Amino acid sequence: MIEVQRPSTDEYAPFYHKYVERVPDGDIRSILRVQLADTIALLRPISEQQAAFRYEPGKWSIRQTIGHLLDTERVMTYRALRIARADETPLAGFDENTFAQNAGSDERTLPSLIAELEALRQSTAALFQHLPDAAWSRSGLANNKSVTVRGLAFIVAGHGLHHREILQTRYLPARALSV
Repeated sequence: MIEVQRPSTDEYAPFYHKYVERVPDGDIRSILRVQLADTIALLRPISEQQAAFRYEPGKWSIRQTIGHLLDTERVMTYRALRIARADETPLAGFDENTFAQNAGSDERTLPSLIAELEALRQSTAALFQHLPDAAWSRSGLANNKSVTVRGLAFIVAGHGLHHREILQTRYLPARALSV
């Protein structure tokens, strides 16, 4: 099993650089597993009432943010699976706001969202843990942009870190004062 190196900037669209650069150095497979525990520890103390909090009008609630994490991780790992298996079919983009509006996250309990996030990340980690070495450098088209499997793994991790920081800086401090 090879050590998976950080992707170069030509392995993903420029939009994703803000996510990839957040990922610490180290084995991406381990980072994905450790990140799960950190995210769950952040979310578990939040109450049901607090999970409805929006830090400003028009922004997602904490529940919707978790739903967005779920949707995005599913889309990115689906892309990684298809590309890893040498499927050359161009893959469509997705509208995160349309997904968030139609996910029903605000009608769910916070523990159900956390449990789903935990199960999904375990599945994601297992997918990346067991990829053949050659799969990591395979590239394909997603949303009309070239991306490698390695790039997608780092995007998943970086996207999670991005939203965890938003939860910590914009939601949780304000939520503590407002509820």
